[in-house]
Amino acid sequence: MRMKLGRNDLCWCGSNKKYKSCHLAFDEKITAFEEEGAIVPSRDMIKTPEQIEGVRKAGEVNTLILDKLEPYIKEGISTEEINDLVNQFTKELGGIPAPLNFEGYPKSVCVSINEVVCHGIPCKERKLMSGDIVNIDVSTIVNGYFGDSSRMYCIGEVSEEKRKLVQVTKECVDLAMKEIKPWSFLGDVGYVINQHAKANGYTVVREIGGHGVGLEFHEEPWVSHIGQRGTDMLLVPGMIFTVEPMVNMGKADVVQDEEDGWTIYTEDGKPSAQWEYMILVTEDGMEILAH
Repeated sequence: MRMKLGRNDLCWCGSNKKYKSCHLAFDEKITAFEEEGAIVPSRDMIKTPEQIEGVRKAGEVNTLILDKLEPYIKEGISTEEINDLVNQFTKELGGIPAPLNFEGYPKSVCVSINEVVCHGIPCKERKLMSGDIVNIDVSTIVNGYFGDSSRMYCIGEVSEEKRKLVQVTKECVDLAMKEIKPWSFLGDVGYVINQHAKANGYTVVREIGGHGVGLEFHEEPWVSHIGQRGTDMLLVPGMIFTVEPMVNMGKADVVQDEEDGWTIYTEDGKPSAQWEYMILVTEDGMEILAH
């Protein structure tokens, strides 16, 4: 429900401007889409300029942590050592690892190898080996704001099959970036991801998607990576969310580890790849806040 404001009331965004000279026309445009049957974002999904600046800083730190990790991600390092490095770099950069103790998650980063789709828990025993593909998913809190992104790495001598999976998944995200603009729809994003994956013989995980982010680790909206053009939520300036398709070499079906309650695997044991960007919808397009 949108609170009704008078034209001369202070705007809801915190700008201290009158509503008529700030977000009135913006809200009227959203209402017009809503009256045509579109799903529209609530005001709490639209970040204020102050909030955007805070999330932007968190995104910069998150990206820098992944940059600093890059030289260490090679054959022989254990996933626990990767976790230790994330802790070290996050502390040095003034952040807090968002995953640590989030809903009981025991580590500071997710490290997902080969058939692990996501939420791989670091441990001392598992070391990166030649031939592995690995996703490292970093999430960081800076001054109360959240950044979130992930990257894929190919370790040593990786098969052409796996390299192609990693490359096509990155292409899916890059194609999605071209679809993100104000007054388009989330369905456009999922559509191009799924079409490109299918064209290359892959499948996209259905049950796990991207999410709003910034003031909390996971916010609305949920971002499906399978969609139809012109459907799902309207995109408007100020929305921040992740695009993070999980693309499988085999079937789309996944299973959760019953013992740890976190690790998600491909049901058929075939490899999966994922890249994650954190995106801000702007007045004239989008801005990548973390990658």
